Amino acid sequence: MFGVEELRYFQVQSTQEISSEVTESPTLISCILSTMTYTSRRLGPDDLEALKGLRALFAEAFDDTPAYKDVVSEAYLRAMLADTKTSVLVAQDEQGVVVGGLVAYELHTVEREACDIYLYDLAVAEAHRRKGIATQLIAMLKEIARGVGAHVIFVQADNVDKPALALYTKLARNIEDDITHFEIPIE
Repeated sequence: MFGVEELRYFQVQSTQEISSEVTESPTLISCILSTMTYTSRRLGPDDLEALKGLRALFAEAFDDTPAYKDVVSEAYLRAMLADTKTSVLVAQDEQGVVVGGLVAYELHTVEREACDIYLYDLAVAEAHRRKGIATQLIAMLKEIARGVGAHVIFVQADNVDKPALALYTKLARNIEDDITHFEIPIE
């Protein structure tokens, strides 16, 4: 299980083709390999700035600024980050900017003596997508799930969100097709 102080580093490599005429030179460069290093970690109670960065990323990625513009007290955020049943994981670039993250919750079940992990939100900044960040964050969540004895991680995705569906299809063993998600107001 990841502690707050544990960090995971991973590198993402991308290849960019260079248009160049073929010459007889033995040092012809056909591509440049650039590497960007990301740090992924689980946030703790003192990581308020990273959580604020994740909230801003969620607002942009989900095109839902109204849901994230509300002022949430630091006391609430610290309590959430201190809750061992809440996992907030982020990926940050070399400058410390949050470029990806997820929030998941441990839920106890009545059908077995185990819990499930509900992956509630996951997003990666558009400029950093398709580089393995979401997969790395889910791999970290799987380690946390194993550490608490979870039975499964479950997630819902909108049928129109093709990248999310592709990611979860790649990682999932069971896919349930006919599920409708409802939100019941608590007025």
